[in-house]
Amino acid sequence: MNESSATGALAGASAAPAEEDPSDSVWRFARATRAHVIIDAGPYFAVMQEAMLATRQRLMLIGWDFDTRMKLGQGRRWWNLPRRAVFPARLGAFVIWLANRTEGLEVRVLKWNFGALKFVFRGSMILDLARWWRHPSIDFKFDSAHPLGCSHHQKIVVIDDRVAVCGGIDMTSARWDTPQHLDHDPRRRQINGKPYGPWHDATMLIEGDAAAALGALGRERWVQAGGAPMEPCAPQEETAWPKSLEAEFRDVEVGIARTRSAWKGITEVREIEALFVEHILRAKTLIYAESQYFASRKVAEAIAERLEQPNPPEIVIINPLSAEGWLEQTAMDGARVQLLHAIGAHDPANKFRIFIPFTTGGEAIYVHSKLMIIDDEVLRIGSANLNNRSMGLDSEADVFIDAARPGNGHARGAIMALRHTLLAEHCGVPAEAVPRLIAAAGSMAAMIEGIDPACQRLKPFHLRALTDTEKTVADNALLDPERPEELFEPIGLRRGLFRRGGILRRPK
Repeated sequence: MNESSATGALAGASAAPAEEDPSDSVWRFARATRAHVIIDAGPYFAVMQEAMLATRQRLMLIGWDFDTRMKLGQGRRWWNLPRRAVFPARLGAFVIWLANRTEGLEVRVLKWNFGALKFVFRGSMILDLARWWRHPSIDFKFDSAHPLGCSHHQKIVVIDDRVAVCGGIDMTSARWDTPQHLDHDPRRRQINGKPYGPWHDATMLIEGDAAAALGALGRERWVQAGGAPMEPCAPQEETAWPKSLEAEFRDVEVGIARTRSAWKGITEVREIEALFVEHILRAKTLIYAESQYFASRKVAEAIAERLEQPNPPEIVIINPLSAEGWLEQTAMDGARVQLLHAIGAHDPANKFRIFIPFTTGGEAIYVHSKLMIIDDEVLRIGSANLNNRSMGLDSEADVFIDAARPGNGHARGAIMALRHTLLAEHCGVPAEAVPRLIAAAGSMAAMIEGIDPACQRLKPFHLRALTDTEKTVADNALLDPERPEELFEPIGLRRGLFRRGGILRRPK
């Protein structure tokens, strides 16, 4: 089916409502006419600029952070604009331009409230927000609908309830990069002109009923944050799916899972945690994952349990060399070391590995993506990291495609191709060579380590000795608790990575 016929099929299909899931691990299932994983923020910003230009009714932006000064792309003419029309490149001006250009357009922006403190140091962003607040079609809110110490961490865009994005990329500064992760790329500069390092990220673009389900999730969160209720968008024939993008997946069911803390009558939701455990325990041959952190007790326990069983899968996790900021490094890096020591006691076949990506010139690439592939059968991507906060404190949203579900079997080839593409990006080899290299080496890890050391870009993570302070912080999850109330509990056996009743044991 070509792009135009896919659009026609979408417009003519009867909208099947999203299906509620009776389990504790999924919020809803819904069909997507098209879906596509976008790797790295450079391609994502360009795709989203094209998609937002086609918005007709409502643009909903939900994120952990927004920086109105960032450039989505270079201001230029586009396929559906008059010949002389040129749109702004900066996010702040672009949103106002969209609202002025499209009669009746609603723009709703929801951002974590703590980040409001950053605005003082972001210069012209204060002026952009003032213009947004004055505009009758734009409503901007800070999300504080969570307990003290928690955060709003979802990264969702919904356009007309027909096209949506869910993943790990925020529309903010110091995120832009390409899959090549070039050394000293002059385009990789902060708003103030200072360069920043290579950055790896990912998100999923969805069209159809699954996008409408994400729209419902966004509207629910908007109301929880104090916004006025909104009705779903009216059915329309037009789709904002970018004309330049050929979808990897077509006519596929998508599942949605959430994390949410209990707050003022809002119930706790831990679907993402339950889904991680289910997916890990069902793995037969392989798990490939990318995450900003590896610090979740529940995820580590599920990995250890599966590794102890007969015929364990190969597990490869791509992590950054170190977390950003002193607090994150103290909490997350220490927990990673402790958990790796603990998992090692349950891994007799040496199937579990963590690798760090580097550029050709040897600079560490920061991994911000949150992605997991199981047996080339399940693909999940979202805002949730492999840490405790994402399982029980912060508001998160993940989407996944399960090829074992009825009607999804055709997705297996695209899931495998995506894994090969990601390994190729990190290893610096052609994607078409990856299947042959894995077959020759016998495993993903063997392929990675078999590359000529002079050209090797994925390198094993080496454990280091922790200070007593780092051990205490990591062992007791002082900065990465599993529930909001643990932020204020004393240290004890009821909390931490090695709490009573868990299968992991504290490293000696």
